[in-house]
Amino acid sequence: MTIKVDNKNSLVIVESPAKARTLGKILGDGYKIEASMGHVRDLPKSTLGVDVEKGFKPKYILLNDKKKVAARLKKSAREADKVYLATDPDREGEAIAWHLISMTGLDEKRYRRVVFHEITQQAIENAFKHPKMLNLNLVNAQQSRRVLDRLVGYKLSPLLWKKVQKGLSAGRVQSVALKIIVDREREIEGFEPKEYWVIDVMLAKKLPEASSPFKATLAGGKNKTKLEVKTGEQAEDIKLELEKAAYSVLNVKTRKAARKPSPPFITSTLQQEASRRFRFSAKQTMLIAQQLYEGLPLGDEGNTGLITYMRTDSTHISRPFVEETRQYISSEYGKDYLPAHSRSFSTRVKGAQEAHEAIRPTSIKRHPDSLKKYLNPGQYKLYRIIWERMIASQMASAIFENTTVEIESRAPSKNKYLLKSYNSNLVFPGFLVLYSEARDEEEEESPPSLPLLEKGEPLLFKGVETSQRFTRPPSHYTEATLIKELEQNGIGRPSTYAPTISTLTEREYITKEKMQLRPTELGVLVNDFLVEQFPEIVNVEFTANMEGKLDEVASGNKDWEKAVSEFYRPFTEKLEKAEQNAGKVKPPAQKTDEVCPDCGEYLVIKTGRFGKYLSHNEYPEPNSKDCKYTSSYRLKTGIICPECKQGEIIEKWNSKKKHAFYGCSRYPECKLATNYKPIDKACPECGGLMTGYRIKWARCQKCNYREKYEG
Repeated sequence: MTIKVDNKNSLVIVESPAKARTLGKILGDGYKIEASMGHVRDLPKSTLGVDVEKGFKPKYILLNDKKKVAARLKKSAREADKVYLATDPDREGEAIAWHLISMTGLDEKRYRRVVFHEITQQAIENAFKHPKMLNLNLVNAQQSRRVLDRLVGYKLSPLLWKKVQKGLSAGRVQSVALKIIVDREREIEGFEPKEYWVIDVMLAKKLPEASSPFKATLAGGKNKTKLEVKTGEQAEDIKLELEKAAYSVLNVKTRKAARKPSPPFITSTLQQEASRRFRFSAKQTMLIAQQLYEGLPLGDEGNTGLITYMRTDSTHISRPFVEETRQYISSEYGKDYLPAHSRSFSTRVKGAQEAHEAIRPTSIKRHPDSLKKYLNPGQYKLYRIIWERMIASQMASAIFENTTVEIESRAPSKNKYLLKSYNSNLVFPGFLVLYSEARDEEEEESPPSLPLLEKGEPLLFKGVETSQRFTRPPSHYTEATLIKELEQNGIGRPSTYAPTISTLTEREYITKEKMQLRPTELGVLVNDFLVEQFPEIVNVEFTANMEGKLDEVASGNKDWEKAVSEFYRPFTEKLEKAEQNAGKVKPPAQKTDEVCPDCGEYLVIKTGRFGKYLSHNEYPEPNSKDCKYTSSYRLKTGIICPECKQGEIIEKWNSKKKHAFYGCSRYPECKLATNYKPIDKACPECGGLMTGYRIKWARCQKCNYREKYEG
C-alpha cells in the first residue's frame, strides 16, 4: 500500500540513499525522492568561519564533495511544485533541512517539513498529512553547538601547536571526556590496596539427618558490632576460636523481592549494552542502528525500517505500541507474565526530549529469527536485543525469595561472633525468561541453596577457611562506563557520545586495550596543559551547565547568540593569558631499539602533524645542532614474513587513516600487509600469517583458518 498523492510533482529530500529506498516503497511513484548525503553546507576548514564581532554569525560554504549533489537538488527543487524536507527528527536533521532551504532558495510557500521517528506506512502517512514549518529553535540549538565547538577547536588548537606539539587539537566535549579518563587513570595509579581477611565457616544441620554443608561468613563480633579482620595473625586467632566454638541459628529472615525490567533502550543504554555483550564500539553500534532505522531489504517485502530513530534520550513509548506489546506477551507467554497495568518509565537524562520515543522495533510481530537470513551478524545481534528489551520492559517483574540467616558462634573464651549466610532463589522469572541486562563487572557466583533452618537450631561445625584479600582500585573506563558517566553528568547528547570517543582515539589521546580506555602519554600531557590553563573548559559541571543552556535554546527560552557570548568572552581572556604566560611543554618520546644510520644513536618515536615518525629526542628543536635524521615509523615484531621468508613483519603507521598496520620489511618486493596484530605462530593449515582478530581468537590472513588464542 502506498500513500495517495495529491500533488504529483512533489520532491522529497532525505539524507541517505537507504532511507530514500525505504521511503520510496511507502510513498509510491508520485514522489521524487533525492538524498542529500548528509550536510551540504558547513563552516570552512581553512578559516574560523565565525564572525565574533557580529553576533557570532557563521559563514557557511558549500562543501566541495557536495557540489554535484547540490546542483542536482537545486534542479529538482526548481522543477517541483512542493518540496518535503524529510531529514532526521533531531537538531542535526533540522539544521540539514535549514541548509537545504538556504541552498535551494526555497520560499515558505513551496516547502514543508515532515517529521517521523520510524519509517513505517502509518508514521509516514501521518507525517505527510500533517507537515510543519521549520523549527528554528532546533536549528539555532544545533548552530550554537557547532559555533561553540568551532571556536574552542580553532582557538585552542593553534595554542597547543605552539606550546605543546604541532598537529594537536582540542574540543569542547572531548577535552572533558579526556579529563575524566585521565583522572580515573591517576586514581588507579595512586590507589594503595589495603589488606583484609575473609573468614568462612562450613556448617551443617544436625539430626534427624545431616545435610550438605553450607557456608557462613564472619560478619561481626560481640553484640553484633562490625568486625574488620586486617591481618593474618588476627585471622588465625579468630580461626582457632571458631574451631572450638558452638554454633546455633540466631535468626532467619525470608522475604520476597521483585526486580523490575529495565526501560527500552535510549542511545546511551544501547551503546552500553552492545559494548558489554558484543564488544561493539559506540561508533559501530550507531552505524548498525542507522542501517536498521533507514531500512534493509527483506526479500519480497523490500526495504523495511526495523527500528525507531536511534538518537534519542527519551524512554517514552507510544500507547498503541505498548498495547501491541502487551497483546504479544499475553499470547506468547501467558497472563502470568503480563502486569495488570502497562509500564511507563521516567527519563532521568537532563534535557531529554519527551516527544521522541525510545529505540524500539517498528513491529513487535517481526521476530528476530524471521529476519536472520536477511541481516548480517551485527545487524541481527543489535536488532535482537532491541526487540527483546522492548518486550521485557512491559513484562511482569521477576520474583526472588531472599533468605538471610544469622548464626551465633560461642567460643570457650566466651567470645561471641556473628556469622551470616545469604541465599536468593528465583521463584518466578517474569521478564528474565526473555531478557537480562549485561553487567559492567563480572558477578560473583550465586551461593549454594541453604537447608531449612529454624531459630535456635544447633549446627554442626565442618571446618573454617581464612582467605587474604586486598581492596581493589576503581576499574578503568570502558566505552560503556564512560558513556554512562558522560550521560549522568550531562556531558554531550545522544549524537555526541560515539564521535567523542572516536575523536579521542584518532588523536591518540587514548587507547583501547581489552575494552579498557587508557590515556596515552600525549593525552595526559594535553589534558594537564588544558587543566592548568583552561580549568573551565575541562570542568564537568561547567560543561554540563553549557549543555543546559543549549537545551534552553532548543526550547526557545534562550537566545543562541547570548549563550555563545556568555561562554566566549571569558574564554578569550583565558586564551590571551595562556598565550603570554604558558611555557613550552615537551611531549613524551618513546624509546626504540632502532639505531640512526648516520650517527649510531638510538631513535625515539615522535608524533607530528602527519602522525608518528622516528627521529632523535632533540629533533625538531630549532636550536638543535645534533643529527637531524628522521624516518617513517616502523617497529620490529621479531616475526619472519611467511610469504617471502626473508623479511620481518614490522609495525608501520598510516598517517592518512591514523592507525598502525603491519607489513613485510621488504616492501615493495613483498606486499604482505594486514591491519591485525600478528602473532608468532604459523598457520597449521597453510603456513600463512596468523593474527589476533578478536578477544581470544586468531585467524590466518591467507586461508582464514581460525583457532582460540590466549594472547
